[in-house]
Amino acid sequence: MIKVFQSEFLKLKKSSIWLLIFVSPLLSTLVGIGEAFVGDSNEEEWLITLSIMSYIHALLFLPLLTGVFSAFVCRYEHVGGGWKQLLALPVSRGNIYSVKFLLVIMLLALTQLLFTVGVLSVGFIKGYNEAIPVGEILKSVMGGWIACMPLAALQMFVSVAWSSFAAPLAINVIFTLPNILVVNSAKYGPYSPWAQPFLAMMPRFDESFGALNVPPETLFIVIFGSFALFFLSGFTYFQRKEI
Repeated sequence: MIKVFQSEFLKLKKSSIWLLIFVSPLLSTLVGIGEAFVGDSNEEEWLITLSIMSYIHALLFLPLLTGVFSAFVCRYEHVGGGWKQLLALPVSRGNIYSVKFLLVIMLLALTQLLFTVGVLSVGFIKGYNEAIPVGEILKSVMGGWIACMPLAALQMFVSVAWSSFAAPLAINVIFTLPNILVVNSAKYGPYSPWAQPFLAMMPRFDESFGALNVPPETLFIVIFGSFALFFLSGFTYFQRKEI
């Protein structure tokens, strides 16, 4: 499995796809710097900035990046009989699928790390006097990362099944754009893999907004349950896929 990881990492290193990890954190940081805090108290400066930055990051770009990363790690194998060449090597299909999924998760982790740097940078640039709510920020960032796993597993399944690079991305865009409507629904929001990163990242100081009324425990039960379903389905499909 280590050799498979090294091989996949070399493919990633030679491409420019990893540059995308900077896009969403950078745009979110610019939005955070540009937003104006309005209110009589500065007690929630950090959380308000975190929520504003999460709107553009977790509602739009994070689901899109998850789809892009998943499609890209399978792109080489769909071109010129790459799957046959890869599977001719003495490695198991399970290891190949797991390593590719792991790479997607690592890219998302780096994206979340840069987002954290962006939140802290906004606070320092704007001179927030309140102590940094480290726990809230870490809970938001980690929650968003974990909430991406069902979507990453689903996108990996689709990317392995379809040889077209554009088709999985088109599906991802189609389901990402209605997010602003889906997250307003406490009934359907928690069950949408595209909406789960946003729901997990939003600070809980305002639970009057749509699906934010859903208890965090319920949200994460749905996240882990859907992750297990999508990953095992994709894993099983890849094991039996005729190439």
